[in-house]
Amino acid sequence: MIEVRNVTKRFDGFTALDDLSITVPTGAVYGLVGPNGAGKSTLIRHLAGIYRQDRGEVRIDGEAVFDNPAVKQKIAYIPDEIFYYTQATIRDMMRFYRDVYPSFDTACFDKLGEAFDLDQKRAMRKLSKGQQKQAAFWLALAQRPEIVILDEPVDGLDPVMRRQVWSLLLADVAERGTTVLVSSHNLRELEDVCDHVGIMNRGKMLIERSLSELQDNIVKIQLAFAEDTELPNELTILHQSRTGRLQQLILRGKADEISARLALLNPLFLDVLPLSLEEIFIYELGGAEHEVKDIVL
Repeated sequence: MIEVRNVTKRFDGFTALDDLSITVPTGAVYGLVGPNGAGKSTLIRHLAGIYRQDRGEVRIDGEAVFDNPAVKQKIAYIPDEIFYYTQATIRDMMRFYRDVYPSFDTACFDKLGEAFDLDQKRAMRKLSKGQQKQAAFWLALAQRPEIVILDEPVDGLDPVMRRQVWSLLLADVAERGTTVLVSSHNLRELEDVCDHVGIMNRGKMLIERSLSELQDNIVKIQLAFAEDTELPNELTILHQSRTGRLQQLILRGKADEISARLALLNPLFLDVLPLSLEEIFIYELGGAEHEVKDIVL
């Protein structure tokens, strides 16, 4: 289990993490989302043991992460920007990983070569960005980690390889109970793979729930009335738009309870629509403030 408790981190007077707490259950696929500058990468670097918090605790399985090699050996970390030794080949990096991580599985590495069609003797610096990401996943999965931490992991990969990588990761979760924490702006993709979601903004955790609970607590409804009708004050409306008589509402609450309440107003039309993680993200952050703005140039 990953536990972050009341962590604060400042850089030159700027507060990157502000009394932040998160919990990632063992075996979960946890999606970390938030706008640019929310503090996601800073949090991830604490979890990987790169940064030391100014205040609070960062623990994995009850042990502090920073300056703890035994804990770090359990972690595979793939950052947004990949770094390898300049002249190293994939085979060279395999030997390096094998020496650093006791759990590294050479047989697994050789087997994964079937999925990642890369020349092991080619220098890493001569690979494209997408190929370097493939090499990073190849090495990380062969490490047989207990925890995988990913920062914009599939950026640069083509659609087929994205699917291949997620298939391998999720198979590891199912077979070995691997815990995965992934930060990404591709919310559609996270929606397909994550079972827990944390939404960050300005160094704070706004909301942290299982994806099913998150989707159950915000509702999108379309409805129309024969004449202007005032909506009940007890409804928590996050967003409201209108096209002619047709209204679209984003509301906080349970779909069955809200639709039953609105049905009492005898609308001409009422429909409950599925809400995407991207829409949940926008309205949990504050609705219109984070919507795309129409600007005439």
